[in-house]
Amino acid sequence: MTLSYKMMEEGAPVGQVYDLAIIGGGINGCGIARDAAGRGNSVFLCEMNDLASGTSSGSTKLVHGGLRYLEYYEFRLVREALIEREILWRIAPHIIHPARFVLPHHAGLRPAWLLRFGLFLYDHIGGRKLLPPTRSVDLARDRVGKPLSPGRYHKGFEYSDCVVDDARLVILTARDAADRGADIRTRTRAVETRPSDGFWRVTVEDTRSGERSTIAARVLVNAGGPWIEQVLRLGAGVNSRARVRLVQGSHIVVGKLYDHDRAYIFQNSDGRIVFAIPYQDDFTLIGTTDRDYEGDPARVKASDEEIAYLCASVSEYLAKQVAPRDVVWSYAGVRPLYDDGASEAKAATREYAFELDTPEGAPLLSVYGGKITTYRRLAEEALEKLSPYLKGTKAREGWTSKAALPGGDMEVSAVEGIPADLMRGYPFLTLAHARRLARAYGSRAAAMLGTAKTMADLGREFGATLTEREVRYLMTNEWACTAEDVIWRRSKLGLRMSVADVAALETWFAEQTEGRLREAEARP
Repeated sequence: MTLSYKMMEEGAPVGQVYDLAIIGGGINGCGIARDAAGRGNSVFLCEMNDLASGTSSGSTKLVHGGLRYLEYYEFRLVREALIEREILWRIAPHIIHPARFVLPHHAGLRPAWLLRFGLFLYDHIGGRKLLPPTRSVDLARDRVGKPLSPGRYHKGFEYSDCVVDDARLVILTARDAADRGADIRTRTRAVETRPSDGFWRVTVEDTRSGERSTIAARVLVNAGGPWIEQVLRLGAGVNSRARVRLVQGSHIVVGKLYDHDRAYIFQNSDGRIVFAIPYQDDFTLIGTTDRDYEGDPARVKASDEEIAYLCASVSEYLAKQVAPRDVVWSYAGVRPLYDDGASEAKAATREYAFELDTPEGAPLLSVYGGKITTYRRLAEEALEKLSPYLKGTKAREGWTSKAALPGGDMEVSAVEGIPADLMRGYPFLTLAHARRLARAYGSRAAAMLGTAKTMADLGREFGATLTEREVRYLMTNEWACTAEDVIWRRSKLGLRMSVADVAALETWFAEQTEGRLREAEARP
């Protein structure tokens, strides 16, 4: 494919020409990249930071229909999300797991008949096949009632949803896109976009070296998430009609609050709900908040007010009280919701929306809103809208609903057997180590371990079962560049590693970078 003479004349030389260029390495951008590459399109994706470094790693870690969205009559969204829930579980059973959620009835808030009716809809409008149905629970007798305040809650309901390692979902989606030919570039910022003669010319900058290059594409996708409007101001020449509403959601992690494996969904008197979810075996994840956000999305963090709110919310229900001093980690994300004019952040739609423009005949698709659970379907709809401009978009339509993500090529029931298989092949692994690797890498865990016969063969140990072999695998296969990439997005080992462990890993990364620079300087 060649560019027109006119386009080549306009500024810096253009490198490779792609069918599709995507700005943004969150779940939506990576999902579109994967689907498009699998349909035979050449794809370029740039992300100014690490994959999943923004909204997509700041979620409540759920693949769910969104029970509370029924209150806002978001029936289409809930139905689509419930259908997607089991599809995603099937294609990534190593990082997505079924969970049961307990909803205690709180006198004076939503009546029991309304909860029962909502859960009936939740069970039946989404084609549930694998997950067990809702059941009523006597909280005075059932063990799921034991962690609750004694004598206060008597009736409840237990229903199904799924939990997910959200950042790994993004990274494995990008990995599959790259395996199918997509060019994925992290730490690469788009600094200018320009339409010309039916093509997009995109200039990008390596944020580490400062080096700039320019590519061209038939179609441009703006999947900038909270930065969507900044991307439009890069020179696209488009006056967007849609608007994004930034909503902050914060979460806290505390030590394990109870012994069983159920999660809780608690109603608050302000109409919000808060989850308490078993997390990483030894912790409980609590979230989320909903409040409008202003400022730089990169600087978002859980405020003292939000942390106190979440502690108070769960303490109203649990016998064991939670205080801010118990928090071992907090995080926040900025949700880039489509602005539908709702008066409160909690009521803003979670539906996604697209805006398609064609300045100078060059198609630009901007993606507004969305949620983790519906990312795959969002990608399909994006490519449906772009089908007049791309090849192969109909030929393999729907393929992502059946093709496993890397490491997920197994039945959902087979996941539990992976740790035992790993320990047979690698007898030096502990059960905890084998389970962690199984949950992260699935069927690819053995490829990461390679021919190791002893722990020493895995190289330096950084703490919490993290080894040099694994870190190098993440650098080579999953775009990890820093200690933070490894311990908070490729894993959650930051919860277990000591300050000294993290410092040692950071020093190791610095040494690797310095070594690569010396090698580059030594080349003729």
